[in-house]
Amino acid sequence: MRRLAYKLALIGMMAMLSGCSTFYDQQYVEWETQTPDQFPVLTAVGYAPIAKQPGDSDSEKMLAAMRASKLAAYRELAEQVYGQRINGNSAVSDWALQSDSYETSIDGVIRGAEVVKTYSVGEFYATELKLDFARVHRLYESISRPQKIKNVTYY
Repeated sequence: MRRLAYKLALIGMMAMLSGCSTFYDQQYVEWETQTPDQFPVLTAVGYAPIAKQPGDSDSEKMLAAMRASKLAAYRELAEQVYGQRINGNSAVSDWALQSDSYETSIDGVIRGAEVVKTYSVGEFYATELKLDFARVHRLYESISRPQKIKNVTYY
């Protein structure tokens, strides 16, 4: 009797699973990208102090500040595109704040940004970046291929 119940349960589960796979096997879904009417343009400026950079000469410090300011500008663009994760900690004892700390992080990939201008401002070096989403969209379309859901059969 038990064997018969197990066999019936097994047959019922197989019928349910094959019903799902038959439904999806008959369909092909194509993904299509749509081009928006307008694209935003983001700008960012990064700064770096020249004197605090590592280097033996002023020229080396200037080159390091150029690079640091460019990275700071890219970080600002990533903040605008992906947002910023903020983790905070506070400790309270006897109804008095003992410590308060926070940590921020950004994670993302920026493609298609353009350096608009790099220049020194007093003791700092600045880099201006522009991210035109029309250009990002063209980059995306050039590397993406039409995709289809494959015909999958479940046994």
